[in-house]
Amino acid sequence: MLTYKGGQEVGKGTYWDLVSGRRVDVFSDAILAGTGKTTYLKMPSAVMLAVSPVIGLLYAVLMPFIGLTTVAVLAGRTAIDGLYTVAAKSISFGWRPGHAFLAGKRKKNEKK
Repeated sequence: MLTYKGGQEVGKGTYWDLVSGRRVDVFSDAILAGTGKTTYLKMPSAVMLAVSPVIGLLYAVLMPFIGLTTVAVLAGRTAIDGLYTVAAKSISFGWRPGHAFLAGKRKKNEKK
């Protein structure tokens, strides 16, 4: 078994929490920190060191796509906000909440 949950009793070894990047060294039987949602992987340090360049290469290759996607999402949000503002101004029906005409109109023969 390579995966362990937080709060589980484990033996000697190195355990990695890949979500937070935390490494836990256990020198004898111990209980892993965290809740049952926290997942740890048991891997030797040499395996993690061998995988690190591959992860770095993958990050460097995908970085342009991440940047382009970020720009596209921001441009899309700006365009949608602009369209929403134009639509909201054109749909307005002239309601003025600061003006209240509750007294009605004055009659012509009433004197001031």
